[in-house]
Amino acid sequence: MWRWYSVVSPADALPQHSPCTPRANEVFNSGIRQMSWIATLWNRLKSAGDLEDSSTGSGHALEKLLGYHFKDKNLLVKALKHRSYVYAEEGSDRIESNERLEFLGDAVLELLVTDYLFRRFEDKGEGELTQMKSQLVSRKALARQADCLGLGSFVLLSEDERGANGGQRPSILCDTLESLIGAIYLDGGLEAARSCVRCAVLADFHQIVQPDANFNFKSRLLEYSQSKGNGHPRYLVHAEHGPDHDKIFSVEVCITGQRMGWGQGRSKKEAQQMAAKDALESLDAL
Repeated sequence: MWRWYSVVSPADALPQHSPCTPRANEVFNSGIRQMSWIATLWNRLKSAGDLEDSSTGSGHALEKLLGYHFKDKNLLVKALKHRSYVYAEEGSDRIESNERLEFLGDAVLELLVTDYLFRRFEDKGEGELTQMKSQLVSRKALARQADCLGLGSFVLLSEDERGANGGQRPSILCDTLESLIGAIYLDGGLEAARSCVRCAVLADFHQIVQPDANFNFKSRLLEYSQSKGNGHPRYLVHAEHGPDHDKIFSVEVCITGQRMGWGQGRSKKEAQQMAAKDALESLDAL
């Protein structure tokens, strides 16, 4: 069982004044050098954020923010380990980052948001539901929600990444929230994950979902491509399936000759929109 302990800074554990004799000074300084690994550990723990809720002396501040208390604390820690932190550790080949949990959490989040929208909006068609889901699970929205929760203070980063303010980077915030959702799913099941998603994402539904927003993904992709000096995206019908009255079109979109997205629809226009959406997601521009 993982346990959290209060940590005292190495500086606080040492005398405030070194001994006065040269030999004593040498021994003292040698002792400090030997404690360098403690100082390193202290800095990493400090940079990881306050995982202990000091106001009550029990539980964790992060768990309270998420509305869930882990039975397996190792899952919580793993969900916070960014790959930069893992690569900076000795024996990193034996340490797993949060990337697998992020992969799982992404799928769990999609399922729970889809289920929520399907049940709540019985009068909405597939297109409108897809548009709402796209807003709720977009990397931009998830990063904003993660920032509101203060996840940047808890994520475990390398010293270089922390120094570069990586804890506030939208991609890291988004990935951390998804990995935490995956960890909660493994630790407590689907209903526990549902409660977390309701608290961390769906609670701000009306702030995230904008009914009048521009959902023309083709226009948004065109604007993005032109802003990068890449000109017009090119859409190609990759395949057609089914009888004439019920065809499914597959379309890919290319920018500067490189395939950037793929989509399907019951019309070429719908398939192009889905391909543009896929491209925007792959470019982190949605």
